[in-house]
Amino acid sequence: MNILVLADTHMPRMARGLPTAVAAALAEADLVLHAGDLCVQAVLAEIERYAPVVAVAGNNDEPALVRALPDRTVVDAGPFRIGLVHGHDGKGANTPSRALAAFTGQPVHCVVFGHSHQPLTRWEGGCLLFNPGSPTDRRRQPQYSFGWLRVGERIEPEIVRFGGTAER
Repeated sequence: MNILVLADTHMPRMARGLPTAVAAALAEADLVLHAGDLCVQAVLAEIERYAPVVAVAGNNDEPALVRALPDRTVVDAGPFRIGLVHGHDGKGANTPSRALAAFTGQPVHCVVFGHSHQPLTRWEGGCLLFNPGSPTDRRRQPQYSFGWLRVGERIEPEIVRFGGTAER
Protein backbone atom coordinates (compact mmCIF):
# COMPACT_ATOMS: atom_id res chain seq x y z
CA MET A 1 0.00 0.00 0.00
CA ASN A 2 1.35 3.42 -0.99
CA ILE A 3 0.26 6.07 1.49
CA LEU A 4 1.00 9.66 0.48
CA VAL A 5 1.52 11.84 3.55
CA LEU A 6 0.87 15.57 3.46
CA ALA A 7 0.71 18.29 6.08
CA ASP A 8 0.70 22.06 6.22
CA THR A 9 -0.40 22.72 2.64
CA HIS A 10 -1.64 26.18 3.76
CA MET A 11 -3.59 26.76 0.58
CA PRO A 12 -4.51 29.13 -0.95
CA ARG A 13 -2.34 31.51 1.13
CA MET A 14 1.00 29.78 0.39
CA ALA A 15 0.15 28.32 -3.04
CA ARG A 16 -2.71 28.66 -5.50
CA GLY A 17 -2.59 24.96 -6.40
CA LEU A 18 -0.88 21.75 -5.50
CA PRO A 19 2.79 21.72 -6.49
CA THR A 20 3.54 19.61 -9.57
CA ALA A 21 5.53 17.09 -7.50
CA VAL A 22 2.55 16.53 -5.18
CA ALA A 23 0.06 16.21 -8.05
CA ALA A 24 2.29 13.58 -9.67
CA ALA A 25 2.59 11.68 -6.39
CA LEU A 26 -1.19 11.76 -5.86
CA ALA A 27 -1.58 9.71 -9.04
CA GLU A 28 0.36 6.87 -7.35
CA ALA A 29 -1.36 7.02 -3.96
CA ASP A 30 -3.65 4.29 -2.64
CA LEU A 31 -4.48 6.49 0.36
CA VAL A 32 -3.63 10.04 1.45
CA LEU A 33 -3.08 11.07 5.05
CA HIS A 34 -3.20 14.82 5.67
CA ALA A 35 -1.94 15.97 9.06
CA GLY A 36 -3.76 19.29 9.17
CA ASP A 37 -3.55 22.88 8.00
CA LEU A 38 -5.29 22.28 4.71
CA CYS A 39 -6.81 25.68 5.55
CA VAL A 40 -9.92 25.49 3.32
CA GLN A 41 -12.42 22.77 2.36
CA ALA A 42 -11.63 23.17 -1.35
CA VAL A 43 -8.11 21.78 -0.81
CA LEU A 44 -9.50 18.63 0.78
CA ALA A 45 -11.95 18.25 -2.11
CA GLU A 46 -9.12 18.63 -4.64
CA ILE A 47 -7.00 15.93 -2.97
CA GLU A 48 -10.01 13.60 -2.70
CA ARG A 49 -10.25 13.58 -6.52
CA TYR A 50 -7.10 11.43 -6.61
CA ALA A 51 -7.46 8.92 -3.77
CA PRO A 52 -9.27 8.32 -0.48
CA VAL A 53 -8.17 10.86 2.14
CA VAL A 54 -8.04 10.73 5.92
CA ALA A 55 -7.37 14.18 7.38
CA VAL A 56 -7.30 15.90 10.74
CA ALA A 57 -7.82 19.53 11.67
CA GLY A 58 -4.90 21.90 12.16
CA ASN A 59 -4.59 25.23 13.94
CA ASN A 60 -4.90 27.24 10.69
CA ASP A 61 -7.95 25.50 9.25
CA GLU A 62 -11.14 27.45 8.65
CA PRO A 63 -13.89 26.89 11.27
CA ALA A 64 -16.04 24.74 8.96
CA LEU A 65 -13.10 22.42 8.32
CA VAL A 66 -12.28 22.19 12.04
CA ARG A 67 -15.91 21.16 12.70
CA ALA A 68 -15.81 18.57 9.90
CA LEU A 69 -12.48 16.93 10.80
CA PRO A 70 -11.34 15.16 13.96
CA ASP A 71 -8.39 16.54 15.91
CA ARG A 72 -6.82 13.08 15.78
CA THR A 73 -7.66 9.64 14.43
CA VAL A 74 -6.20 6.16 14.01
CA VAL A 75 -5.99 4.56 10.55
CA ASP A 76 -5.59 0.83 9.96
CA ALA A 77 -3.13 0.11 7.14
CA GLY A 78 -2.59 -3.61 6.67
CA PRO A 79 -1.43 -4.97 10.02
CA PHE A 80 -0.39 -1.50 11.24
CA ARG A 81 -2.20 1.24 13.15
CA ILE A 82 -1.22 4.79 12.23
CA GLY A 83 -2.07 7.69 14.51
CA LEU A 84 -2.76 10.96 12.69
CA VAL A 85 -2.69 14.36 14.44
CA HIS A 86 -1.57 17.89 13.61
CA GLY A 87 0.63 18.25 16.71
CA HIS A 88 -0.13 21.82 17.77
CA ASP A 89 -2.11 21.00 20.89
CA GLY A 90 -1.59 18.91 23.98
CA LYS A 91 1.12 18.02 26.46
CA GLY A 92 4.76 17.97 25.47
CA ALA A 93 7.71 20.30 25.09
CA ASN A 94 7.84 20.08 21.31
CA THR A 95 5.76 18.99 18.33
CA PRO A 96 6.99 15.37 18.14
CA SER A 97 6.41 14.81 21.86
CA ARG A 98 2.91 16.36 21.68
CA ALA A 99 2.08 14.17 18.68
CA LEU A 100 3.26 11.01 20.43
CA ALA A 101 1.44 11.95 23.65
CA ALA A 102 -1.82 12.33 21.69
CA PHE A 103 -1.89 8.52 21.36
CA THR A 104 -0.92 7.56 24.90
CA GLY A 105 -2.78 4.39 25.80
CA GLN A 106 -3.60 3.61 22.17
CA PRO A 107 -1.49 0.97 20.45
CA VAL A 108 -0.09 2.61 17.31
CA HIS A 109 2.89 1.62 15.20
CA CYS A 110 3.36 5.06 13.65
CA VAL A 111 2.37 8.63 14.50
CA VAL A 112 2.01 11.02 11.56
CA PHE A 113 1.95 14.73 12.39
CA GLY A 114 2.66 18.18 10.96
CA HIS A 115 2.64 21.69 12.44
CA SER A 116 6.40 22.29 12.60
CA HIS A 117 7.01 22.12 8.82
CA GLN A 118 10.16 20.16 9.66
CA PRO A 119 10.44 16.73 8.01
CA LEU A 120 11.16 14.00 10.53
CA THR A 121 11.58 10.24 10.43
CA ARG A 122 12.46 8.88 13.86
CA TRP A 123 11.79 5.63 15.68
CA GLU A 124 10.95 6.07 19.34
CA GLY A 125 10.17 3.09 21.54
CA GLY A 126 9.19 0.95 18.54
CA CYS A 127 6.89 3.68 17.14
CA LEU A 128 7.71 5.60 13.96
CA LEU A 129 7.32 9.38 14.31
CA PHE A 130 6.77 10.83 10.84
CA ASN A 131 6.38 14.45 9.79
CA PRO A 132 6.34 15.02 6.00
CA GLY A 133 7.20 18.73 6.26
CA SER A 134 5.31 21.11 3.98
CA PRO A 135 4.95 21.10 0.19
CA THR A 136 4.18 24.85 0.10
CA ASP A 137 5.75 26.57 3.14
CA ARG A 138 9.31 25.42 3.78
CA ARG A 139 10.00 27.99 6.51
CA ARG A 140 13.58 27.27 7.61
CA GLN A 141 13.96 24.18 5.41
CA PRO A 142 16.07 24.28 2.24
CA GLN A 143 13.35 22.53 0.22
CA TYR A 144 9.65 21.74 0.21
CA SER A 145 8.62 18.22 1.13
CA PHE A 146 5.98 15.53 1.48
CA GLY A 147 6.19 11.89 2.45
CA TRP A 148 5.39 8.30 1.64
CA LEU A 149 4.63 5.42 3.94
CA ARG A 150 5.02 2.17 2.03
CA VAL A 151 3.11 -0.47 3.94
CA GLY A 152 3.73 -4.17 3.43
CA GLU A 153 5.38 -6.46 5.93
CA ARG A 154 6.88 -3.28 7.43
CA ILE A 155 6.22 0.43 7.33
CA GLU A 156 8.88 2.06 5.19
CA PRO A 157 8.98 5.88 5.44
CA GLU A 158 10.34 8.22 2.78
CA ILE A 159 10.64 12.00 2.75
CA VAL A 160 10.50 13.52 -0.76
CA ARG A 161 12.19 16.92 -1.07
CA PHE A 162 11.77 19.17 -4.07
CA GLY A 163 12.25 22.72 -5.33
CA GLY A 164 13.65 25.77 -3.63
CA THR A 165 10.63 27.94 -4.39
CA ALA A 166 6.94 27.06 -4.43
CA GLU A 167 5.57 26.05 -7.80
CA ARG A 168 2.51 28.19 -8.26
